[in-house]
Amino acid sequence: MKKIIAVFISAMLFVLPMTNAFAQDNPKPIKEKARNLASELVSKYGVSGVQYAIMDHGNIVLSDSVGVKNKATNEPITNDTMFGIGSTSKMFVSAATMMLVDAHKVDIDQPLTTYIKDFTMADERYKKITPRMLLNHSSGLYGAHYKNSMLFNDNDTENHDELLLRLQSETLKSNPGEYSVYSNDSFQLLEILVERVSGLSYTEFLAKHVSAPLGLNSTKTPLDQFDRQKLSKTYFPAIEGALPVENANVIGTGGLYSTAEELTQFAEVLTGNRTDILSEQSAKSMQSHEYRKGIWVSEETNSFNYGLGWDAVRLAPFSDYGITALSKGGDTVLYHSVLITLPEHHISMAVLSSGGSSILDSIFVSNVLLEHLKAKGIIKDILPDKTFEPPVKVEMPSDLLSYSGLYGTVGTTINVEIKNGEFELPAFLDGLVPAQKYVYAGNGAFKSSDGSVAISFDKQKNGKTYIKANFYLNFPGLGQMVMVNYEYQKLDANPLNTTVKKAWEHRNGKNYYALDEKISSIFYLAPSFITKKISVDHEGYANGTKIVDENKAVNAVEIPVMSGRDAFDLNFTTKDGSEYLTIDGQSYISEDGIKPILGGKSQYTIPSNGQAIWFKIDKNAAHKTMTADVPTSGGFAVYDENGGAVDFSTASHNNSVVLPQGGLIVLGGKAGDGFKININ
Repeated sequence: MKKIIAVFISAMLFVLPMTNAFAQDNPKPIKEKARNLASELVSKYGVSGVQYAIMDHGNIVLSDSVGVKNKATNEPITNDTMFGIGSTSKMFVSAATMMLVDAHKVDIDQPLTTYIKDFTMADERYKKITPRMLLNHSSGLYGAHYKNSMLFNDNDTENHDELLLRLQSETLKSNPGEYSVYSNDSFQLLEILVERVSGLSYTEFLAKHVSAPLGLNSTKTPLDQFDRQKLSKTYFPAIEGALPVENANVIGTGGLYSTAEELTQFAEVLTGNRTDILSEQSAKSMQSHEYRKGIWVSEETNSFNYGLGWDAVRLAPFSDYGITALSKGGDTVLYHSVLITLPEHHISMAVLSSGGSSILDSIFVSNVLLEHLKAKGIIKDILPDKTFEPPVKVEMPSDLLSYSGLYGTVGTTINVEIKNGEFELPAFLDGLVPAQKYVYAGNGAFKSSDGSVAISFDKQKNGKTYIKANFYLNFPGLGQMVMVNYEYQKLDANPLNTTVKKAWEHRNGKNYYALDEKISSIFYLAPSFITKKISVDHEGYANGTKIVDENKAVNAVEIPVMSGRDAFDLNFTTKDGSEYLTIDGQSYISEDGIKPILGGKSQYTIPSNGQAIWFKIDKNAAHKTMTADVPTSGGFAVYDENGGAVDFSTASHNNSVVLPQGGLIVLGGKAGDGFKININ
């Protein structure tokens, strides 16, 4: 997520009006293209089912699916099969906010405290945050509070109800409005704003002001009453069979369910074609190039360029054709979605999937829409994917050596050593771009061995130096995506005194385990959330945070676009001989405070504070079978020595499991819940 020269071929473009004859007589090539790409998603990219639709000038001209709704029965996906849409939900709360602007009840450039009077933070700069800054990701908030938000068969509103309380003790990572970086909490605050101003719950507001006038029957929140059997099933490798229903209880930021057809209907609102719901002026203002108001990468050919709510208001590759494309993607743990609309041509397409990712969905939509534009004569030809060659190494200017040094991003710090025109970087984008060496190829850029990634150094007007990465991502059978992103920020040395240094050396490499997450949480299948491993990356820094004293480290980076999202501080306390870690209000216990589980028969009770109980699996319990008598509101999870989920009773409904040596067990439930455990 390369300095790219946009190729505009406006001379090759001409517009033909959409006709019903096209919709009726010429769908076959588009349908075949879409089915072929969707089949690639299902066969090669971990997708169990994908649903998609195109709306053109108010008419659904393509609606189809590939894969199944339910693997056990091979039940097909229909046009009313529902999926979670993840962060595409942000467009609904964005539109809701602008509807209140139309009603003269909200001014998005007034302080947020005008509308949420009990919004406070331990940082006086919070008073400068406006609704516009929430909409364009420039509020300066750390990013996200995920505690008890993603739950199986559980629509608990704790995350929503406690957000303002959690923010009271927190600070900002940057000046409001200074730059945009993806922020989930911003849209949770917009949800609260809509509720406070309208006097309705957010679920009620959407039902009354969006779903009813549009006739949307399958666009719902977790708090709505609807037939959950309409939802596409979801799956996880370690669990046999379908998983329980996923509830993303962060409704404003990612909690809606919908269908592809209904998302394209909603796109009519976002593009100013339903002025009975949202004014054309407000729809147009949401398309403004908000990203340009703060620090940002210079390249315009990109997959990220924020508007109000939109991930992109100038989405590549459409920008290469001189076509404005707006995009919003979304991912929960299990569901994924993308909505892309071409407002000047009155065309929108949505794709929803169980499994996969919004990146894959976006490539799918882009390729199908380009085929649709070609069939209509709006574009003459589809440009081929960009190809690359190994870079030719050239002599590097000596002044670039000054960029060697310590760099950080959220979660880690690295040392960059430029030597003989080369240096190495870790993997990017969760391994989509591998760890590799980059060589100097001229014009300030260092390139990967295949030439598809270019790295450069960019000193911005805030005085900070960033590592900028220009990626072309190729997915066999699907296509290509371009991303330009700031990945790391240059950091200053942070020498520690002996006492502080020893305290952190003692923690280095140790794991801390979540105590406050409900046992219904999907995150028990995602150990990276449940488990936090402390890594003292370099002296003075741990997990990408800057060490302040023996027990505290704070966010160290201010990185625009995406890589600076979800920042955090580390705070340690000791109680009853055990050390605890607090991150974003979530408590974790040190591995040193976890005892081995007893063999034979034993009983355990969830304490009065409701926190989970963790156990180690030592050699006395390893390879034996644990059978658990679990209360209705309780459950357990078992992990192997590498942290991989072996079983999670909430999802599997199993009460018996063979215990792996060196692994862990966690019991969770309500305060006072009792567990009877038998290990033999």
